[in-house]
Order: sequence, then structure tokens, then C-alpha cells
Amino acid sequence: MKRRDFLRGTATAAAAASIAPVMGMNSFPAASTPTNKRTFNLNYAPHFGMFKHLAGEDLLDQLQFMSDQGFTAFEDNGMKRREVSTQEKIASKMTNLGLQMGVFVAHTISWKEPGLASGNKDQLTQFLSEIKDSVEVAKRVNARWMTVVPGHIDPRQDMGYQEAHVVEALRRASDILAPHNLTMVLEPLNFRDHPGLFLNKAGQAYDICRSVNSPACKILFDIYHQQIHEGNLIPNIDLAWEEIGYFQCGDNPGRKEPTTGEINYLNVFKHIYEKGFKGIVGMEHGNSRAGAEGEQAVIDAYRTVDAFTS
Repeated sequence: MKRRDFLRGTATAAAAASIAPVMGMNSFPAASTPTNKRTFNLNYAPHFGMFKHLAGEDLLDQLQFMSDQGFTAFEDNGMKRREVSTQEKIASKMTNLGLQMGVFVAHTISWKEPGLASGNKDQLTQFLSEIKDSVEVAKRVNARWMTVVPGHIDPRQDMGYQEAHVVEALRRASDILAPHNLTMVLEPLNFRDHPGLFLNKAGQAYDICRSVNSPACKILFDIYHQQIHEGNLIPNIDLAWEEIGYFQCGDNPGRKEPTTGEINYLNVFKHIYEKGFKGIVGMEHGNSRAGAEGEQAVIDAYRTVDAFTS
């Protein structure tokens, strides 16, 4: 699942949310009756649509179902595009359930044309304006993290100059976010799904974060992307650890739930748990099977890879 397709799907869900009725705490479908309230060792965060057959189409019912299954967090790439009234209802429901809000996408991403790496002043102005807007969204939905992707490379400039442009943009964005205790997390994306992007390696993101030197700028270590681009997952997690603020996951190949591909998620999750990670692990992947059966398979998969401690 490419991020562009993922975001388009989220936008569709947002449109549906604007016309969906708000249902009460006890009005969710019988299928979403709790089956295992035991929470997980890590704060895995599903997204809207992942359990729509078991929970129903209503967004608040889906949040209720996530909580009933023991999930303690939630993320929504497209939160910023939702109506303010919908954001407020989601935030209220999450507060009632004790769910943490994960990332949303903070700005318009340049997928084909040079992005922040270009040093273009107009693009920088737009980026900083969108970061300011994202502060208000984050406050509304009780979010701490937001995703930033520097965008496409500028093939006409040496990478050293491009990195300097990116660092300058992120420093200025950090000045906006830090007073609000908010953090943008930089996501390296793999070359196969997203060819031509400026940021694609954990070490590169680490170097940028060290240069920005702000608690408002950290790494989103997406295990799926990093498995494709450079592998060596656990050693790279250790090397980048001080700058990692957020994880996302999906198995490879296919970008579906853990246990469907080649990544040993039991060991990876055990490792970050034992290192003391208390943040969110976003479930940014699709379901390997359709319908309610496939949704239950996702829950079962996380029980399997989370079974590293009692």
C-alpha cells in the first residue's frame, strides 16, 4: 500500500465521517463486544477502516472496538483534513477511552517535484504555514506527534546543499513546535514504493535530527520501509535510538499485518520493549484478508508478536 493510496483512502473515510451519525457509547454493533480486553505490551495504534467489518462504519464505534480489543493508541494520517467538528468528536471519544493519539500528516508532501531539499523560498513558506496549522489540529485532538516527509530530491543540487536546505526548514519548524511540546517525526521511505525521495535511510534521518538539535524533530522509524531499503533492523534501531520518537510497522512483502511476511516482529518488538520504548507503534499497513475474518486475523497477529512477556 503506497502512502498516496493510504492517504486517499483516509480522505474517503473523512468524507464519510462528516455525514455519519454520532452514536452513543453503547450503540456499537454486537460484533464489537470485547473479546480480549488485555492490553498489549506496546502501544500499537490501528487506523480507521482496519476493523470496519467488526466494528461498523461509524468512526467512534471503531475507536470503541479498538479499545475493547486492548489497543491503547490510534493514528490517523488524514486527521488534518477532517472537519473540526469530527476532530472534536474523535478527540472526546479517545479521551473517554484513554486512547493516545498518534501521528497525522502535518503538511503537503512533494512526491515528484523537488520539495524542502530544493531550498525554494515559496515552498518553505508554505511548509511553515502548514506546520502552524498543524499545531492547532494537534491541540484539538490531543496529539503530540505529526509526520513530516521532506519530499522529492532536487537532482540539480548536490546532496550536501539539499540536506542544508532540509535542516534549515526543520529548524524553523522546530521553533514553531517546541513551545507547544509537539514533535514532528521524519519518515524515511523506501526506494521501491517511493523512488526519488530525499529521505530514505535511518542513518540519514539520524544525521538530520542531530543537526536540527531539537526535541521537536525526531525519527519515525517505519520498520516496513527500512526492511526494504536497508534491512539490518535491530542494529539500525540501536544506532538511531536516541533520535527515534515513533515507530510504524507492516510486514514485507505486501505491507500487511505482522506474521504475513519475512520480518521477525516477535524479536523486533521484544527488542524495542526491552529498550524501554513507551511511545506509539503505528499499524500503518493493510489487512492480508478481507472482511471480518481478516480483521480478526490482524488482532490475532498482534497477540502472536506481542507474546514476548507475561
